[in-house]
Amino acid sequence: MMEEQTTEPGQRARSPFSAIRAIDYTVIFVRDMIAMRRFYEDVLAFPLLRELSPNWIEYGVGSNTLALAKPSRTATDAPIPHGSDSLQLAFKVSAAEVDQCAGELVRQGVAPLSPPTNQSFGHRTLFFRDPDGNLLEVYAEI
Repeated sequence: MMEEQTTEPGQRARSPFSAIRAIDYTVIFVRDMIAMRRFYEDVLAFPLLRELSPNWIEYGVGSNTLALAKPSRTATDAPIPHGSDSLQLAFKVSAAEVDQCAGELVRQGVAPLSPPTNQSFGHRTLFFRDPDGNLLEVYAEI
């Protein structure tokens, strides 16, 4: 049973979720663990933090953890159909590094969805997909 928080009339109750200060880790539920692991380790060169099992692999991305996982005890939903966007991750780099990342994708055989582009809202962006079809962005503020 949830307890109600009381406040003065006209004031909104403080949510306990307001204590959240950062995203600690992000989990991508994968269809093809072998292809996704190769992509995140070899193409994106994310450092492996730990492998808890063949179904759970963690990478260090700055101060965050990105985990690849096969859905199991907490997520038994049907997989997202191919061709459906369900996730977008954006990785921040410098403006010059956006172009370098584009070159590395091509070198690794990954086709960008668009070339590095200066956007009207002040970002230089590069969009591409991982093997499961998730939308990835490398961007810089310009």
